[in-house]
Amino acid sequence: MVTRAQQIGVVIGLAIVAALTILRASDPQLLRLARDLTFDQYQRLVPRAFENLPVRVIDIDEASLREFGQWPWPRNRIAALVDKLSDMGASAIAFDVLFAEPDRLSPRNVVRDVTGVDPSLLEQLPDNDEIFSQSLSGRPVVLGFGLSNEGNYLPPVKAGFAYTGESPFGAPPAIKAATPLQPQLEANAAGIGHISLNPGASSAVVRAVPLFLSDGKQLYPNLALEALRVAQGASTYVLDGAPDTPNTITRVKIGDFVVPVTAAGELWLYVSPDTKERYISASKVLATGDVAADIKTAIEGSIVFVGTSAAGLQDVRTTALGENVPGVSVHAQIVEQILSGRFLSRPDWANGLEILSIAVLGSFLVILTTFVTPAVALACGLLITFLALAASWIAFVYAGLLFDPLAPIVAGSITHFAATAFRFLVTDRERRDVRRAFGHYLSPSLLYRIEHTRNALRLGGDERELTVMFVDVRNFTQISEEMTPSAVVAFLNTLLDALSHHVIANEGTLDKFIGDSIMAFWNAPVDVSDHAGKAVRAALGMRETLTRLNEGDAFGFGDERQVGIGIGIHTGLACVGNMGAETRFNYSAVGDAVNIASRIESACKDISFDILVSEPTASLLSDCALLEAGALTLKGKSMRTKLFAVVGDAHMARSAEFVELQAVHKRLVDALRTRSTNSRKLVSVAKLKAQVAATGLLQEFYRQISRRAAHFVDEPADRADHADT
Repeated sequence: MVTRAQQIGVVIGLAIVAALTILRASDPQLLRLARDLTFDQYQRLVPRAFENLPVRVIDIDEASLREFGQWPWPRNRIAALVDKLSDMGASAIAFDVLFAEPDRLSPRNVVRDVTGVDPSLLEQLPDNDEIFSQSLSGRPVVLGFGLSNEGNYLPPVKAGFAYTGESPFGAPPAIKAATPLQPQLEANAAGIGHISLNPGASSAVVRAVPLFLSDGKQLYPNLALEALRVAQGASTYVLDGAPDTPNTITRVKIGDFVVPVTAAGELWLYVSPDTKERYISASKVLATGDVAADIKTAIEGSIVFVGTSAAGLQDVRTTALGENVPGVSVHAQIVEQILSGRFLSRPDWANGLEILSIAVLGSFLVILTTFVTPAVALACGLLITFLALAASWIAFVYAGLLFDPLAPIVAGSITHFAATAFRFLVTDRERRDVRRAFGHYLSPSLLYRIEHTRNALRLGGDERELTVMFVDVRNFTQISEEMTPSAVVAFLNTLLDALSHHVIANEGTLDKFIGDSIMAFWNAPVDVSDHAGKAVRAALGMRETLTRLNEGDAFGFGDERQVGIGIGIHTGLACVGNMGAETRFNYSAVGDAVNIASRIESACKDISFDILVSEPTASLLSDCALLEAGALTLKGKSMRTKLFAVVGDAHMARSAEFVELQAVHKRLVDALRTRSTNSRKLVSVAKLKAQVAATGLLQEFYRQISRRAAHFVDEPADRADHADT
């Protein structure tokens, strides 16, 4: 049956799931960053291995700057670099360098700024831009351009475009203007590509590179893509779009290579660790004389990118591996990745799948946490976490697919712990309510049982050995007749509260208060060691407490009236559990053992002693001062029940006075059993010994014992001897 608390828990849990689902659907910056960091970690665990592919970086490094001077170099030197690379058989030469302004180091430009120089002389001086332009002519050189916030210049596009499906021109990032190229360079270049690696990105880490930019009418290819096209001699890019979905790109075909991309035409970078084998110093290519054979071999047939790693030129990017590398290296890695065929992709439906997983798994965890044990819910939550991580990892390693495990895991964890927290808060509140409601009536052991046992508060019981105690106030009818009802209540509260503390202190369970009586039992709902001994110690404590209350006139009766009690204790089998109806029940014990304990308490009046125990209880007491009290026929019982008077605790049992009293009592019992005339004398001796040993507790007991001689007749000797052991 579903409780109201469970219903509220499910509603709150599902509300949290809905909020988390909406949050993931909105995809805030924090979630995107966490997702990116997760994918970065995957690459760090399994980076793309570096392969000796026909891609090289001609590095304008510190050694090159020391050899040929600071950057920028005169363009006749750049032309010489192109000549050498072309002569060595480079399949494409791509410059990750901007040539936006005329070469200020060109002799013609230098002399033009000198006052008094004949203008006709200028035409005779060489122009480095012309030299560089001539070097480009007919060679597979790709020049780069950057984005600009000024002007309206857009470079020419050297390739054609074909596409399937709807128009893709709105898919890539927008370009408004570009850094201009010198006209003669622009005209002679075999290809022109943008060098922007992550335009508009909020993170410094380069994770996905746009292969195209768009002004809405024309696409502008990336430098690396253009270098790959020129190296193959291809003339056209073929773009595949999603059916019936405009402004979407799914993949790009460049010559013999097909590249999967995001909807915006971006390539997810799968980077390899930076290595010196990717780089060739420009100083070695430009060295006077023959170039080393290994350099020629490395360049022949390769796509080479010209860029710089010199620290002062500040072209440094961060990869998913956490490495800071030259920007030109990222362009080279784009081509390496395409040549290797090792791609990463995040399908367009990945977002939908992750959002759906949050909703479904979150709802499942809410139901699970509400209706099963916390341990099972936690185990299932951990299993789901493991499966999400394993699925995401396997998809990455074997298919290059990027699925975010973090959002579902975090959302599931928040849902699980929120539902668990609610459950514990409600459970703790219910436990506090139980303690407040029943703490004054039930023992701590019973409260613990109710709090920690599943279905503890249900009808039913089990049979076990109990030690049952009944306590009754002597002459209560007479006392109550002389008092007002409120005074009677005050009297009972004072007495029963003081007596009941001894039950709880000795690990007993207070069953009920019946008017002026107390019913308690031991060894349920949890096992209690030495339950008979603890019941007797509770009874002895009640005796001492009542004496103190009477001496202090706690009841306001004065010295003329002393309150007395009778206590009966029996050990035997009883059925203990929740008794009553489904809507109202109490934890109690029923059975013959309970009836016998009640009858023993009534027998206290006949025997004239305040604490009596049955023979089964006495057999479990090894350290109490007991005296045989005779065998009585209890109400409702066909057989006589042998009883024992509890005189004191273990300390009294070991005292010399009680040992002497016990010996006299044994002789008295034997005399009563045989109807010996010597019994009267022995009673007198027993009274005297009792006066010394028990401070008068047994005086009335012995005054009445001769009248009860029949209680000792025909008792088997071996049973009678038990009281003396």
